[in-house]
Amino acid sequence: MPHLRIASVNVNGIRAAARNGMSGWLDAADVDILTLQEVRGQDEHIEAALPGWSFIHDEATAKGRAGVAIASRTPAVASRTTFGADDFDSKGRWIEGDFHLGDRTLTVVSAYVHSGEADTPKQDEKWKFLDAFGIRLEELSRDDALALVTGDLNVGHRELDIKNWRGNRKKAGFLPRERAYFDRFLGDAGSEVTGVDGTVGTGLGWIDVGRRFHGEIDGPYTWWSMRGQAFDNDSGWRIDYHLATPSLAERVESYHVARAAAYDQRWSDHAPVIVDYSY
Repeated sequence: MPHLRIASVNVNGIRAAARNGMSGWLDAADVDILTLQEVRGQDEHIEAALPGWSFIHDEATAKGRAGVAIASRTPAVASRTTFGADDFDSKGRWIEGDFHLGDRTLTVVSAYVHSGEADTPKQDEKWKFLDAFGIRLEELSRDDALALVTGDLNVGHRELDIKNWRGNRKKAGFLPRERAYFDRFLGDAGSEVTGVDGTVGTGLGWIDVGRRFHGEIDGPYTWWSMRGQAFDNDSGWRIDYHLATPSLAERVESYHVARAAAYDQRWSDHAPVIVDYSY
């Protein structure tokens, strides 16, 4: 059965990633659609790093920060960057592209959620983003749609998603309130969901492809600190996701985290997350 291979990766700067080995990985990966986060550059830098690819790109307001893009072998038929309230600056953090998947339309999102910092204005921006995220997830999943949200979502949903979860319970990325958003995003559609923080909300029915594919195991992690021995000890976080609507999740054939073979072969502090979807 034909499949569409979609990979997502936080490149930690497209120019640095290209210098450090991304192109070699991509040549071998046979990817159809590549979603990128933390591009930190302009269109010309994507063109140089991905010759021959079509792409859509949303730069951050501040130069050299954030930035999201979707590169593809065939051009997107439509794209959008509108996200959240008018007074919220989401530039460089959310981009949608529509693609043909057989006789259906598939919406693919590249998202880069704020890293946040507990009890600071940075965390307030993250709460705003997560609020808007939930609203848009509900919109994208209507009418049995085929939709996929990929990217660095900067939240480890469950204890299985962070090696040192005990030491991070009061830190951004594993705060109970953050995790509760994901309880609702991934709860059964229309059901009453009690989040890990005790709040109650309505489940949106999205599927965490990585968790469904691998089951109740630690990880597989997608990000490791550049400091210490985190990578060598596989002391990582699973914060890069493919979140799919139920109709799309039924089409998953394989899921793989392309973890580098060794520390010195990394071209980003994140590993690509690669999924094959049938059509």
